[in-house]
Formats: sequence, C-alpha cells, structure tokens
Amino acid sequence: MKLEPDDLNQITATTLGHYNKVAEDFREGTRDHDVSQNIDALLRHIQGTPPFTVLDFGCGPGRDLQTFTRMGHIAVGLDGSERFAQMARDDSGCEVLQQDFLKLDLPAQRFDGVFANAVLFHIPKQELPRVLKQLHDTLKPGGVLFSSNPRGENQEGWNGPRYGSYHDLEAWRALLTEAGFEELEHYYRPAGLPREQQPWLASVWRKL
Repeated sequence: MKLEPDDLNQITATTLGHYNKVAEDFREGTRDHDVSQNIDALLRHIQGTPPFTVLDFGCGPGRDLQTFTRMGHIAVGLDGSERFAQMARDDSGCEVLQQDFLKLDLPAQRFDGVFANAVLFHIPKQELPRVLKQLHDTLKPGGVLFSSNPRGENQEGWNGPRYGSYHDLEAWRALLTEAGFEELEHYYRPAGLPREQQPWLASVWRKL
C-alpha cells in the first residue's frame, strides 16, 4: 500500500513526538549500551588517515558522538527529534543537525563514514531508496555506511507510537545495492547468542 504525503507526515510527527516525550528516560536507558562492535566495524573499513569525519545519523542524545570524539574523530550528529538534537549538542559539544529523515538536506561528499545505528528502520520502505541515495551522496568517494536494524520478514507498520520497517538480509542487500553500495560485512547482534536470540542485523557498506 502506497503511503501518501499525509501518511508520511503523520508517521514523522507521531514517531518524533514519542521520542521528544521520552527523551530523558531514553538517554538514561541507553547511556551504557555497548555498541563498540558497531563503531569498530565502521572505522576499520574507512580508508585513509584519521581523524575521520563521521555523520552519526539518528544520533539520539549523543552518546556515540562523545565516543567518536574521544577517539579523535570529527563527529557530526543528525536527529529529527528537537529534544535529542539539543541534548546531543549539550552533551557532546559537536555540531548536530536537526532534520526530518524524510526531508534531508545533506552536504555533498563531506563524510568519510555514516554511522546509522538503530535508526534506518524508522524510514518507510517506499522512502528508503531516496534516503539511502542521499546518504550515499553525502559520503566521500569510497566512504563507508554502517547500519544496524531490528531484522524482520519485510513487514512494516506501527509498533506502539513508533513506525518501523523490518527487513531480512536479502531485502536489505537489494536496497543498499540499488543505492550504489557494495557489502563489506554483516553480522547479527548481540554477539555470541543463538540466531533466534539475535534480533539485530548489522551491516557495513562502501560507496561505489
């Protein structure tokens, strides 16, 4: 079923409204999440000499911006939530863009890497090809995109007050390949558990 502009506006408003409402609890609840496996997966595939310029796409309250900065990289955040964007600026001291994911205005070829951790699943599937192309265009030639999403059976819809689109590996590969990326690696998280206990699909891609 095709989503009309009014549907997309409602998806954005309702999902962002939820995150603005729970921003403080979200920051506290995710402060100690260990995503070092994901950060390492992005950084080890970036070619060239550090420091690297990284876009933390869907940066939330800014936890990972602080990590990239401590590692000596130049981190720029982007989030649709007004509360998250302000928290991220205050907590990290980094540049943070507040932009609706469906109305992005990104600089061309600015970033060595894009870190999209637990965020791209919020974009309706029909809009993903366009958004992925925008992320492709904001990367430097040969730049790297990391993504981690809850995996699924290619269904989408409301999960409480948040909208989500849940892809399996083959569908995700098709979307990223069509957008001009080549796969570098993928893995499931949390590490070390049986597959049925690994709800997250992480993947790393290079801009062709």
